[in-house]
Amino acid sequence: MPARRIGNERERRGVIEDAPRTTAGFPIGVVAIRLDYPKLPGNVVNAQTFRFPVLYEEVDFEIERLFAGDPALVDAVVDAARRLEASGVRAIVGACGFFAHFQERVADAVSVPVFMSSLVQVPIIEAGLKRDQKILVFAADGPSVNAELLAHVGARPDRLIVQNVGDREAFAPIRWEKHALDNGALIDDLVALARKQVGEHPEIGAILLECSDLPPYAADLQEATGLPVFDFITLINWAHQAVAQPRYYGEL
Repeated sequence: MPARRIGNERERRGVIEDAPRTTAGFPIGVVAIRLDYPKLPGNVVNAQTFRFPVLYEEVDFEIERLFAGDPALVDAVVDAARRLEASGVRAIVGACGFFAHFQERVADAVSVPVFMSSLVQVPIIEAGLKRDQKILVFAADGPSVNAELLAHVGARPDRLIVQNVGDREAFAPIRWEKHALDNGALIDDLVALARKQVGEHPEIGAILLECSDLPPYAADLQEATGLPVFDFITLINWAHQAVAQPRYYGEL
């Protein structure tokens, strides 16, 4: 059932019916893998990241299976998306870039817009760059960002420079679910990697963070490089604006 909106005083004072739900008012639904490690503000699965309500639906499997695009995961991901749709969300996103493996399957299974991966932004980022420029992608599992994965979101590898962060010691508490995260060390490591890549590849025109754990560091990377930085939060804010448009009032 589509979400209802009370938009004026007459509707607020009217009879409310045909909208039974356990919870309500969530424009964005997030399919998230059950993983236990510190979730900083800025992380997709820290709800304080957003200025609007988000509803989470967990799936429980090893993330390495998602990196590989294990087809046995499809049913669990689709079921989670359907539960979010039944709860009244207006758009669904994933909380890992490698949910791109299932972008088409989930989109076909529900009736609300679906953006399962931060990588769905690649074509629009490319459209804004010069034809000889490239996108630097920071990925939790760099080797798995391949042509097969990118094809699910209408992207191709020749415009990308992929930087793996999954093998970095500072990223290990996230990658391997440890509970002590040296956030300063991780900031310094990511900034150093960005500066190195931009120094070696002057054709880089933008940065895209594949991993849902990396948006807390987007401002650091932008400050270090001067480049536009895209991530899950730019995607989710964009989707939210599309499904929950405000009315505009002001001076002419």
